[in-house]
Amino acid sequence: MTAPATALLTAAAASVTGPVAHAQGRGRVGSPGEEGLGDPVFPELGNGGYHVKAYRLEFTYSPDTRTVDATAKLSARTDQDLSAFSLDCLGLTVRTVSVCGRPAAFEQREEKLVVTPAAVLASGRKFDVRIDYTADPRQTLAHTGWVATPDGFAVAGQPNSAHTVFPCNDHPSDKAHFTFRITVPDGLLGVANGSLVSTSGAGGRTTYTYRSREPIATELVQISVGEYTVKDRQGPSGLRLRDVVPHARAEALEPALALTPGLVTWLEKRLGAYPFEAYGLLPCNSDDPNAFDFTGLETQTLTLYKPNFLLQPENKIGSHMMHELVHSWFGNSVSPATWADLWINEGHADYYGLVYRYERGWADSLGMTTMEARMKDTYSRGDQWRHDSGPVAAPNAANLFDSQRYLGGVLVLYALWSAVGEDTFSRIERTFLERHRNGAATTEDYIAVASEVSGQDQSAFLREWLFGTKTPRMPGHPDWTVAPVKPSATRGPRRGGPHGHDSASATL
Repeated sequence: MTAPATALLTAAAASVTGPVAHAQGRGRVGSPGEEGLGDPVFPELGNGGYHVKAYRLEFTYSPDTRTVDATAKLSARTDQDLSAFSLDCLGLTVRTVSVCGRPAAFEQREEKLVVTPAAVLASGRKFDVRIDYTADPRQTLAHTGWVATPDGFAVAGQPNSAHTVFPCNDHPSDKAHFTFRITVPDGLLGVANGSLVSTSGAGGRTTYTYRSREPIATELVQISVGEYTVKDRQGPSGLRLRDVVPHARAEALEPALALTPGLVTWLEKRLGAYPFEAYGLLPCNSDDPNAFDFTGLETQTLTLYKPNFLLQPENKIGSHMMHELVHSWFGNSVSPATWADLWINEGHADYYGLVYRYERGWADSLGMTTMEARMKDTYSRGDQWRHDSGPVAAPNAANLFDSQRYLGGVLVLYALWSAVGEDTFSRIERTFLERHRNGAATTEDYIAVASEVSGQDQSAFLREWLFGTKTPRMPGHPDWTVAPVKPSATRGPRRGGPHGHDSASATL
């Protein structure tokens, strides 16, 4: 795992145009926005002084050079009198920047694009930014959001790599609406989050335009180009299901794709209606088993999957498909307010993925077939994981995707379920999702909802489970014991690389 504050820059990414200084305009003397939001895991990620309302990303892919000529258009609102502002940006060759239609000075340094508009932007003002740049999906960086394929690319920005794909305020707390305009040679397909709203062609090229109905966190953006086939089907309650699959695998993938309607039906009974306009899978178009270092990634409305993973039998993939679907509620509709709140995403995804697995009698990776057996085993590891990876809700960049955020999070939820009962637990889950829909929530937000809905103050109980250095007693199971800590123990399964997803998941 590599934190975003690296000093690694390609020569192409290091360009400077004009001075970066305090700008003046109409009698105002503003100040620059903060570079970094102070996130407890990635403190230099994100930017202060403004909030983005919408992005319009225009990508033109050239198979000859395998590069992308791109334009990022941002609509934002200032939070202060702003003399300069920054965007997260790494590995992109920025050519020009304009603010409100006027050329702006800019500088690329480390992982920031610092922009100085021609005049101070007054607090509370709406403003537009246009950035023209070129990107190479094959770029070599300490962390990258690009997944290069033989016929194009896909995007995997979680947790801190979306800004290697497009300049942005790259923090999940600043969600925005997205429009995507992807131009590709005829014979290739461009796809993105949301819904296809128009298609046009000229001169041997086709342009596909997509738009999101709900806001998206930057880490959940998906843009892909390749030799794909779109398979549409109807889900429960008229939900549009759209899978984007490689031509050569379309028939072989059908058994896995056909599982989705049943998965959605099962989960809607527990969490309420699916929160977006569409859902589907994007098995990456690559024969390289090392094309990326994760299994699945919950890019909003279009989940990215590892090559060939979905070709396995249902009892091998069903619970993991459920895990990724759960993220539509926990992680996408309700995003983590900081990366320290990741356990909410991953703990819930594994929790429901395991419940789904055990309802069907499928053995897990340890040969267990009941939730109670798995939780007892996980409980026994609790102190070791807290020793190796910290408390469940207190990760750092190096251990962010350790098992503690996945199964450790499941154990917290199981403890709450054991303490309050199924009916109350279900109401806690639904209330939390309804209250924070299309926004971001903290661990304290979840504790507050649990206390309110249960009618009992759950703060001491949940904080001990989430932040304690020792594993608390499990409600209803006084006989469960925790194994002694071994100082030389090897850390549990980790999610590999900067955006590898779910290698620590119990649903695999």
